[in-house]
Parts: sequence; structure tokens; C-alpha cells
Amino acid sequence: MEYIGGKLMIMEFKNKINELLHDLESKSPNNEKVLIGLDGFVDKIVHVVGKRKSATEFDRIKTIKEFGERIVKAAGLSTNFEMVVLQEKLGGNGPILSNALLTYGTNLTYIGALGYPQIENVFQHMKENGEVYSIANPGTTDALEFEDGKLMIGKLESLNDVNWENIKKIIGIPKLTELINDSSLFGLENWTMLPHMSSIWRGIIEEVLPHIDNSKGKRFMFFDLADPEKRTNEDIIEALQLIQKFNICFNVILGLNLKEAVEIAEVLGIQGYKCDNTDNINLKTLTEQLSKKLNIYCLVVHPTIEATAVVGENYYHVDGPYTASPILTTGAGDNFNAGFCFGQILNLSPEQSLILGVATSGYYVRNAKSPSFDDVKEFLNNWRDDKI
Repeated sequence: MEYIGGKLMIMEFKNKINELLHDLESKSPNNEKVLIGLDGFVDKIVHVVGKRKSATEFDRIKTIKEFGERIVKAAGLSTNFEMVVLQEKLGGNGPILSNALLTYGTNLTYIGALGYPQIENVFQHMKENGEVYSIANPGTTDALEFEDGKLMIGKLESLNDVNWENIKKIIGIPKLTELINDSSLFGLENWTMLPHMSSIWRGIIEEVLPHIDNSKGKRFMFFDLADPEKRTNEDIIEALQLIQKFNICFNVILGLNLKEAVEIAEVLGIQGYKCDNTDNINLKTLTEQLSKKLNIYCLVVHPTIEATAVVGENYYHVDGPYTASPILTTGAGDNFNAGFCFGQILNLSPEQSLILGVATSGYYVRNAKSPSFDDVKEFLNNWRDDKI
């Protein structure tokens, strides 16, 4: 018997991978234009030292639980933690999503906080291979990675400059409208970390949407709230109401991880969900209940080992190629989102888009980089043949 994400990989699913691979053969990412924004971070991937053995060797603190226990023990006393930086890379939901789409081969335009007036070195690849409009300096994040999750410690002051006034001043309404009209996917990411994102959304709704050309059909629009726990319920509800207003001109997709989905369910008053308890959740029920409340084209929920979506009244679910030993987890959700959205703009079915999403994140966590179009097809082949 074959296994997928800890469950039996039946022939039916292998056939679905074959169908996806067949359909991908007739697709070309070079034909697709995407417009993404608006955040930007310089990420430092960090391990926390548990026990240092020498100047070059140490045992890391492996779990958030162990790290938390050490912090609690220091209450009323003091302690110190040594952080070892493994890698410095581009960060933020928008840039990681964009880098994945760029690596696929799409034509990328990015608007965001990549460095102003000079673009930071970690974003040079985006500048060299896409079209970039930077309106602010990036934030910075220390991503403390553990085997059971990660802690993102951010410094965000510079992101105050990501606002509607600067977008209009640096880019302008006519150019922004042109960029949206030329794109098959428009993504506005990381609402939580951008304090002026809701006002930017209102500005686009009021000043740009009246000029959107839908004569060839609605284009896709993707939102990622990005862990809204620290925002007030009133702010979250307002953001969801604004997202719904984009339905007029777009096929709106909202992507949530499991924690975010439970948080949104609690904010919306859906009974039976608590942010401090995500165990034993019926994922199908949660996704369907949220979808009914949100009333958008597509809701996607992606826990670590599986992914679901509701489009219209249809529910879709796939198991992912889970690994217990990932090389890199920071950015895995953004890579999933890139794969799913990529599938949608290629006119794949929602189920095929989910498979492409989990394959993209599956490749990423194993290789610490986003896959090219050929890479993800090879990964799908290997997954089908039980070689990953």
C-alpha cells in the first residue's frame, strides 16, 4: 500500500496527479501576468541554542514548548538566549508569494516595501526578473524555527509608509489601474502587519475599481490576512467586509491556515471554535461554515498536512506530501498559496489547484527554495511514484 500524508494513497489520487500532469503539459506560465503587494521584510532564519558544544557546534532548542518552558523559568530572575542566524532572505507574504510565482515563470509586477529610495539586496532577484515599484523600506523579521512551528519576531515601523497616499504619489491611479487590467492575478497580502492596508483597500475600491475592465471576464484576486490574532475583532470584521466588496470586479480568493481559520470563525461568531484549541476540528465543517459567512468566490484553508477549498457550494480536499523533517518551514504557506493561485490562473480545477499548492509547499520545505515549473512537475511525478 502507498501512503500520502499519513493516509493510504489510493490509485484514484494517483490518477488525479496524472491528470494534473497531463493538463500542465499544455500550459505556459510565461503567458500569465501577476500583480502582487504590498509588504516587504528582510527575514533572518534563526535557531535558538539549547546547549553549545564548541565555537561551531551546538544543540538547538527543538520545540516551541521547550523554548516556552525556559522563558517561564526565567520569570522573576533573568536569562539569555543565543540566536544563530542560518540564512538572511527576502520575507513577507507578498515577496515570498511573488518569488514563488516568479520562479514558476510568470510575469511579475510587485508593489511594496522593498527599500526606498534604493531596493534592498535581498529583493534584487525580483527587480532583475520582474517589474518592481517600491514605496517604503522593508520591515525585518527574526524567524525562530522549531520542529513544531515557528515564532516570527518583527520590527514594523517602516511599514507605516505603505499607505494609500504614497501609492498614489509614487505610482498613481492611472498606472495602478493599467497594472491591474493587465494582470490575471492581483494579490494584496499581509493585512495584519500593514497598519494602513484597510485604507488602501478602501482607496482601491473607491478610486480604481470603477476603471477595471472586465470585458474578458473577471480576473482572480488573492488575499492573505496573515495571522490576524493581534488585531481587534472590529478591525478583522471591517477587513472581511472590504474583501467582499472586491467581488464586484474579481474572483476573490481568501487563503487561511488552520489557526487563522479558527480565529476568523470565532470572530464571526461561528459556534464551537476557540483560538486556544485547534485539536479535533472537523476541517470540512469549518471550511464550509466560513465560506457561507464570507460569501466570496473561493475560501482556502491549508493546515500542515492537508488543504481544503470551497468554490461555490462545492467542497474540495486533498492530503499533502507531509514530511516530519522539513529543511525550511518559513514561507511554506506562501508557497502553497502561490501554487493554488497559479493553478487557478491556468484554469485548472479547484482540486487540481489544491494538489499543485501542496506540491509547491512540499517541494519548498524539502529544498528550502521555490520550485520552477519543471521542478513542480518532477515533484508531482516523484510523489505519484512514492519517491519523495
